[in-house]
Amino acid sequence: MDFREYKKFFLRLVNLERREEMRRHKEEIRNLSPRERESKGRAILRLKGKDAGKVLGGRYLVRFSRKGELSENEISVGDLVMASTSNPLSIGNPTGTVAEKTGYSISVAFENKPPQFLYKKGVRLDLYVNDITFQRMIEAISTFKELPDNDPVKELLLNNKEPRFKELRKPLVFENKNLNDSQCLAVQGALEAEDVFLIHGPPGTGKTTVLAEIIIQHIKKGCKVIATADSNVAIDNLVELLASQGRNVVRVGHPSRVTPALQRHTVDYLMEESELYKGAQNLRERADEMQEEQRKHALPSQQIRRGLGDEEIKKIASHNKKENIRGVSFKKIKSMAEWIKYKEEIGKLSKEAKALEEEAVNILLEKAEVVCTTNSGAGSEIVSGWGFDVAVIDEATQSTEPSCLIPVCRARKILMAGDHKQLSPTILNEEAKEKGLDRTLFERWLKVYGQGIKRMLSVQYRMNKDIMDFPNTKFYGGELVADSDVLNQVLEINGEVTEKDYLRKVLSPENSVVFLDMREGSKEETLPGSTSKRNKEEALITEEIVESFLERGVSPCDIGVISPYDDQVRLLKENFGKNETGLGKKEVEVKTVDGFQGREKEVIIISFVRSNKDGIVGFLSDLRRLNVSITRARKKLIMIGDTNTLKEEQVYRELVEYIKERGVLL
Repeated sequence: MDFREYKKFFLRLVNLERREEMRRHKEEIRNLSPRERESKGRAILRLKGKDAGKVLGGRYLVRFSRKGELSENEISVGDLVMASTSNPLSIGNPTGTVAEKTGYSISVAFENKPPQFLYKKGVRLDLYVNDITFQRMIEAISTFKELPDNDPVKELLLNNKEPRFKELRKPLVFENKNLNDSQCLAVQGALEAEDVFLIHGPPGTGKTTVLAEIIIQHIKKGCKVIATADSNVAIDNLVELLASQGRNVVRVGHPSRVTPALQRHTVDYLMEESELYKGAQNLRERADEMQEEQRKHALPSQQIRRGLGDEEIKKIASHNKKENIRGVSFKKIKSMAEWIKYKEEIGKLSKEAKALEEEAVNILLEKAEVVCTTNSGAGSEIVSGWGFDVAVIDEATQSTEPSCLIPVCRARKILMAGDHKQLSPTILNEEAKEKGLDRTLFERWLKVYGQGIKRMLSVQYRMNKDIMDFPNTKFYGGELVADSDVLNQVLEINGEVTEKDYLRKVLSPENSVVFLDMREGSKEETLPGSTSKRNKEEALITEEIVESFLERGVSPCDIGVISPYDDQVRLLKENFGKNETGLGKKEVEVKTVDGFQGREKEVIIISFVRSNKDGIVGFLSDLRRLNVSITRARKKLIMIGDTNTLKEEQVYRELVEYIKERGVLL
């Protein structure tokens, strides 16, 4: 393909997805009452704001709270929210980024000075679309053209060039002496690659560890590295690992999206020590003081100024003649002139402050050995103007090609890591999905250039053998090997198990894989107005199992509950929050499959939900979703489902047969 085809193709798909996401948010806000939206967890009502100071760049922090605890909600640190009093879709309602969240308050950072209504009772916060990410994708697709025609990465993106490799002159000296053979080969392949290299990291194979070693090896060669991932969690894991090895890491991105323990590596934190930044803050404070004075004077609106320009107003005000001009009193003109003077001075101070901040940031990035950010963050103003020798992209199989294009355009060599056997990017627009927006650059390059540009990590450090063997055979060609430390690990529990027969078998350390067949006792249901599913009987069984583990000393943070359906997740959370027994059920993590990708727990309980006479399994037929679900557990995997429904899909029939052979089917 040529660039024009490439640009046209992806711009259309990104805009389709952008419009769809915005449409869904607006439609839900428009059609649901405030209480209904709050019950879905996408709004918080009856709030009142309090000024909480400023953060880098002059952003205003407002802390919202109300009497008692906040309602259970999906709004997280780093999300974009819209503040309003009645209609969130009204023009002029401010949007901000969630900076901090507790059970009783939520703090939001606003780019501009917040309106006064935020400090009164009755404010609502709505989860909103973060359009910046879409804008940066569109910008990356467009600026891709600016790369030279002979740029290796550009030619690889257009399928016009074969990847190049060059053997290392000297044997590698690894910084991490504990890497296994497959990890060492992956590091070597990444260093020998001149243009692009892919690392296939199945669950628990130490992908982040390998990426850290690859980055360090390139730093030793004098390369400037940018490391990105689709999510803040993934990039923070990499920051933590690199920092623990003494590397100079700078984390670019909104500090509210960064794990608190790692905020000392953020631009905001590091800038606090910069004299240039301190100077910028002083200038901004002076500008704020001037704004207060400016408010005492008349705003020269079009109606009041009667066609007079700024310079004319200032000139008239400087004369001693105190006469009306075009029906405007001299006193009013004098006041407008003062307002204009303040505006000009405030503009100068803000411009000077921005220049000082930019200089301070550039000094910071110049000293950094590696810059870490999200894919979207690689398109931020802070990074703009910077080029890198190497871009390392984690979670590349969860990122759309336009998302990866943002860091790709900033580097001469691209290294990607991910697992194309797990979930692909979530695409809402059906046409965009049908046309291939969910097919990743990782998969495309692998298909075009073959296995020669990829290494697979083959030793996994998470699952015991019984949990590992089915996904290994089904998804990884039997290439995975369990490390000796996890091969035979089991979950030990306290106390005698003397309860129901099924619970004795579920809790027994001998049974690492258990399937509870609900075919005679459950039924899926769809709530009015919902497209999701839930299953009350599976929810009750799940709750009983969780309580049994907690009663026997298993920590809530070691238990994870997964369901493919939002309504089932919501039902489980509601149940866990009722009639609290003191066991800590509220602290048990309950999420969808997508929410658990990249995570692990000692115990995983999966509620498949689907139970119907027609054998319809919906998106359970997506094998990647199943793969993610069953590879989160370290020591105990418990599945709950209706085999009569699930067996209509071949893979679930195979799973049930495997459990009969290697686990327990109840």
